[in-house]
Amino acid sequence: MTKEKNKQTEANKRWQEKNRDRTRYLRNRSTARSFVKKWALQEDLDELKELINEREQLLKQQENES
Repeated sequence: MTKEKNKQTEANKRWQEKNRDRTRYLRNRSTARSFVKKWALQEDLDELKELINEREQLLKQQENES
């Protein structure tokens, strides 16, 4: 079983090295979700809502320009 775990760990590491941008995206998304669920205060949530609205508007503008 240890050999299987080592092989899987090595395979995971290779995938992460080949997909650095996707790995970074997933790690950051996980961190953000964890923060919101476990630590965010109302003030934090209000700020995040504002940032999300701004980001949505930017993405919609970019979509319309294409």
